[in-house]
Formats: sequence, structure tokens, C-alpha cells
Amino acid sequence: MTALPATEGKTADNVPSDNVGRPTLIVGVDGSAPSWDAFAWAAGEARRGNGRIVAVFVTSIIEPEEALGTTAPLGYAAAADARDQMADELAAEVARRADALDVEVRFVRGIGDAVHVLTDVAHSEHADLMVVGRSAKMLHRLAGSVSRRLALNRDCPVIVVVP
Repeated sequence: MTALPATEGKTADNVPSDNVGRPTLIVGVDGSAPSWDAFAWAAGEARRGNGRIVAVFVTSIIEPEEALGTTAPLGYAAAADARDQMADELAAEVARRADALDVEVRFVRGIGDAVHVLTDVAHSEHADLMVVGRSAKMLHRLAGSVSRRLALNRDCPVIVVVP
């Protein structure tokens, strides 16, 4: 459930060293269209308020053997490699979009439950706002999505971007 720092979105020469008084927005990204909508909304808000974004990608802690009901150790290595590759691709895309939108972004990869990781990152970054996209999956609407669980959490204001 801890977040692991990964990649910076901007270079050190164009990132202000003093973040005191600047709004910090946490945005959940997973590569889906709703998460990119949330990222774009957060970028606009960060630009208007001279803020910064911390883009958070969370991967599950569930081991592939448990999810598939097998005991094959090769499944874990392949799944771990796939998660690492996806995180690297998302970090590169976040950096590309941040550059295009002219916002300061830091990419963080977390492992565990998405709500807990996003909340932990928000606490550690002293976030002013969390931004997530609404899930498009019907099961999430019935059983509860990350956005719904975050909205019920009273730790930090949450914006759910609905496309």
C-alpha cells in the first residue's frame, strides 16, 4: 500500500524549487479515457492556480497465482514485467501530456488498494485536491468504484470527472 516514486514529468530547470503556497493536485491515472479526462481537468486547474500535479498509477497487490487459481511461479514474473512496462508507458505519456499542457507533474507508482494508495499519497504530498475519472464499468457502479470510495473518504476534497 505504499507509493513508490518513479519518474519526474518535467526537468529540474523548469520546476520551481519552492512549492510552499502552491496547490497540489493528486490525479489517478491508469491509461483509461476517464483517467486522461481527469488528468486534463487537473492540468487546467493546476495552470490556473500555479499548482502542481502528482499523477498516481496504482497496481494491484494480488498475486497472479491467486487471481488465476494456479501455483505457477512463471506467472508472477510475467505479470510483474507487464505491470512494470505499463507503468513505464504511463509515466512517459504523463510526461508528454504535461509538457504539452505546460504543467509541472511528478509520476508516482503505488502498489495496493487504489483508494488507500491515493489517500496515502495525498497525505504525504499535503494535497489540496484529488482528481479521478468516473469508472465506465457497470460492475463498479453497482459495487462501488474507486471514485465513489474516494468521494466518501473525508481526508481530502475529491473531484470526479465525468466525461
